[in-house]
Amino acid sequence: MAEELIFISGSKEEQYTSLLPQIQSLIKGESNLVANLANVSAVLKESFDFFWVGFYLVEHEELVLGPFQGSVACTRIKWGKGVCGAAWQQAVTQLVPDVDAFPGHIACSSFSRSEIVVPLLNNGEVWGVLDIDSDRISFFDEVDTLFLEKLCNDILIELCPR
Repeated sequence: MAEELIFISGSKEEQYTSLLPQIQSLIKGESNLVANLANVSAVLKESFDFFWVGFYLVEHEELVLGPFQGSVACTRIKWGKGVCGAAWQQAVTQLVPDVDAFPGHIACSSFSRSEIVVPLLNNGEVWGVLDIDSDRISFFDEVDTLFLEKLCNDILIELCPR
């Protein structure tokens, strides 16, 4: 297990390219889902200075708050509600440049201005979502989408509940 991470400066692409193998090494060999998701949240928050980074996990008919880094968050989100619920319902990444323009946005924090939510999939079924907020409008782009989907679908698939 990696205990020290190397954060590089540079483009988002360079940062993600450097971080993904380090995240993979960090969680390799650790079987506890909460520990791994907590560390992934911390790495992403520290690397990119996102406003909020965390996971919501599917529990019955709701997404329930999991490990996160940032201010207090909404605890439960219904299927199809808000950006996280839409990612769960549609099983596709939601890239929202301006959360105020997203119909039904759930404002857990008034400081959140843009958001990206990536579903965590196992055999086509969503078992959770990675939710990242920025306090800046239009902060996220296709580079974030590409690398966060790679993180969620290539690396975190090992952690999914069976």
